[in-house]
Amino acid sequence: MFFKQSKDGAKTILIVYVDDIILTGDNTAKMEKLKKCLATEFEVKDLGQMRYFLGMEIAQSKKGISVSQRKYILDLLTEIGMLGCKPSDTPIEAGKITKDLGNSMEIDRYQRLVGKLIYLSHTRPDITFAVSMVSQHMHSPKEADLEAVYKILRCLKGNPGKGLFFEKNNRRGVEIFKDADWAGSTEDRSTTSYCTFVWGNLVTWSKKQKVVARSSTEAEFRTVAQGIYEGLWIKKLLEELNVKVELPIKLYCDNKAAINISLNPVQHDRAKHVEVDRHFIKEKVEDEIICMTYVPTKEQTADIFTKGLPKQVFDTFSCKLNLINIYGSTWGRV
Repeated sequence: MFFKQSKDGAKTILIVYVDDIILTGDNTAKMEKLKKCLATEFEVKDLGQMRYFLGMEIAQSKKGISVSQRKYILDLLTEIGMLGCKPSDTPIEAGKITKDLGNSMEIDRYQRLVGKLIYLSHTRPDITFAVSMVSQHMHSPKEADLEAVYKILRCLKGNPGKGLFFEKNNRRGVEIFKDADWAGSTEDRSTTSYCTFVWGNLVTWSKKQKVVARSSTEAEFRTVAQGIYEGLWIKKLLEELNVKVELPIKLYCDNKAAINISLNPVQHDRAKHVEVDRHFIKEKVEDEIICMTYVPTKEQTADIFTKGLPKQVFDTFSCKLNLINIYGSTWGRV
């Protein structure tokens, strides 16, 4: 990525992936000048407003920008003969995950399907947890693992046009949601995850993280630290782009014990096994870079990245991730 800011404050960003280029900025004249400069040195073709990039479909309107992979999903379903399958409400069953010891199956086919699902999770964060679960069995898949893959595909069949929506609004804050599911999986026990919102729009999220934690508080501390690391990285990136970041960055946690220990030094003896994380968190809070805020579990958006959820809860969190289907609504495009 190349970033340039002129003396008059105009910003231009150039992103290159192999032979594909994205050019954006806030001054049309300077962007045109850069395109002419590139044309003198390289053989380039101006395709106009971005609509398709690396398998991702981009739609723009006055309301915002939508990024989806509808064609990619439909092509995949057609390829494996599932275009007419019955849709599934969720990508994975709710409840605890157990390890299946059924019959083995063809590895190459399984790995190819999971690989395509991993790429799809770039615009479909609602399948991230399910995809991370099936990814754990890439080298020795069982029949039940393939059925889990098919369930994800049936979920995608139900709404292939759904994708991330980046809404135009007046919000300028950075928010982090983090969640830890201590001992929730009988296969690898504790799992943690986080997701970050910039100006109210989802920009980064983590897959299911495997954690060996001796208590729920330790699991929470670790995921809080991970969320803060991500928030600091986003802050640095925005500052490099000369975008002002409103502080403090809000971090939403559904564990009151983790918040109290982070803010109250009197309780540090109860968390010696996570001393480094505690000091790191406390330092960022005292510097007013991070603000830890309690949020009820039913409103913890990151919950969708750590466990399978019932349909109603799954749909609620999917909406909070700004996932919409522009093909099934009155969303106006330009």
